[in-house]
Amino acid sequence: MWTNFFKLRVFCYLFVVLMVVVLVFNVTQVEYLDHETISETFIDSSGQYISSQATGFSRNAYCGYEHQTLSSQERLEEDALLAASKWKVPDVDLVPFVKSTDPSSSYFVILNSAAFFRVGSQLEVLVHVQDFRGKPKKYGGDYLQARIHSPELQAGAVGRVVDYQNGFYKVFFTLLWPGRVRVSISLVHPSEGIRVLQRLQEEKPDRVYFKSLFRSGRISETMKCNVCLPGSLPLCNFTDRYTGEPWFCFKPKKLPCSSRINHFKGGYTKGLLTAAESAFFQSGVNIKMPINSSGPDWVTVISRRIKETDDPEVSQDSGTFPSGYFYKDQWRPRRFKMRHFNDPDNITECLQRKMVYLFGDSTARQWFEYLTTFVPDLVEFNLGSPKNVGPFLAVDQKHDILLKYRCHGPPIRFTSVFSNDLHYVANELNRIVGGKNTVVAIAVWSHFSTFPLEVYIRRLRNIRRAVVQLLDRSPKTVIVVRTGNAQELGPEVSLYNSDWYNFQLDTVLRRMFSGVGVYLVDAWEMTLAHHLPHKLHPEEVIVKNQLDMFLSYVCPSET
Repeated sequence: MWTNFFKLRVFCYLFVVLMVVVLVFNVTQVEYLDHETISETFIDSSGQYISSQATGFSRNAYCGYEHQTLSSQERLEEDALLAASKWKVPDVDLVPFVKSTDPSSSYFVILNSAAFFRVGSQLEVLVHVQDFRGKPKKYGGDYLQARIHSPELQAGAVGRVVDYQNGFYKVFFTLLWPGRVRVSISLVHPSEGIRVLQRLQEEKPDRVYFKSLFRSGRISETMKCNVCLPGSLPLCNFTDRYTGEPWFCFKPKKLPCSSRINHFKGGYTKGLLTAAESAFFQSGVNIKMPINSSGPDWVTVISRRIKETDDPEVSQDSGTFPSGYFYKDQWRPRRFKMRHFNDPDNITECLQRKMVYLFGDSTARQWFEYLTTFVPDLVEFNLGSPKNVGPFLAVDQKHDILLKYRCHGPPIRFTSVFSNDLHYVANELNRIVGGKNTVVAIAVWSHFSTFPLEVYIRRLRNIRRAVVQLLDRSPKTVIVVRTGNAQELGPEVSLYNSDWYNFQLDTVLRRMFSGVGVYLVDAWEMTLAHHLPHKLHPEEVIVKNQLDMFLSYVCPSET
């Protein structure tokens, strides 16, 4: 009996030892897989760690856009886009503040002054910039914004600025309505400030940083994330499997990459500028400051018609710039007649039996909020989504209308987005069947302002590819792209979300979607032409005009 008991104890000891060995082996294997696997993954699935030894390249400052594999056609397009967006700033040493552009001493003059102009005529304005010593500048590179407007008519349009690189600028306006028309010119940033913004774009693409929470049981760690992560620390790779969009987080010390819970904006890097550079970004001094006229700042415009009417007359073949103008606070595109949906029933009739998908940033969410507020039959379903983040869903069961909003994938500066809700627009488009009752709106711009343009170009390339495929399989699908818009700027906001950055994004977006078969809502010109102050989220009257244009594409005028 004792012999059998002894054998049983030996067997138990051996079994325990064997179990410990198996457990250690399995843990080692899991850690090995978590640390060494290099395959791509879904953005919302398990991430993999990449070490510098495994990849064989320096980890000094990894940025996914630096390691793209482009076809020859894609490379040619990217080079052309970068060339079109290149800003000409003189290559000079750091200029003292007193020698930088002073908007208060600069001036403009109307060149082709006359007793009156006719609607459709061109107005030319010459701008001469001077420094804080009152001396003329000999080089260009300043960022100017120009508009004509008639406050009593609630009318406005933008102008085209040409930089002669010698301190002189010429602005061309098309006079689009009768009456007294005033000219306004503003200095957004001096050329000296533009040089600083260029440096930040190239050297500090991670100046807006993001974080993710990793959690397993009672253990949690918060790690920094971005497209670009400097240093040589281990990384979790969350590169999207289908689009190849790169996204990385520093690897938690105790947890695997697969334990990621969410994504959120971490904050803004401070101390980016020297004292000398900070002088180029002063509110009330050289950020969005008016440049005054040295003479009359207005002209008189008369109608082409013999009989005056309340409405201006504009030739439909008079060009595409500006793309439109405000008149009586209503946006008027120059290439087609836009409807005005002033009654909720008009919108309901237009969207009846349609599925409407809104993809993008908070400016796309603004459209969702406007529609669900203005149209009472569109009832929002509570999906338990975080406020201002989404996804959101609204339904009009009586009229078979489905309205969805989903934010785009990272980088996105929202408070907190669950990892499973990080979807790329291109992937979402690939899941849509499409058809005559399918409407898609896309607004992707604001969260890319801190990155080199290659990051934005790649994102739009993926979206455009998905758009083309959707239109190929369902040609009657209506796809609308909303451009970016101007916004309020201060010394700090200018370093992260300047209009100059967004002007570059706007240039890229227009070129990449030209001839693709999508419609454009020109939010950029709308915000610049309107009399209200610029805001990241424009006022309701501007949003209404954006939605009127969007809905006019969905339900065009019969005439």
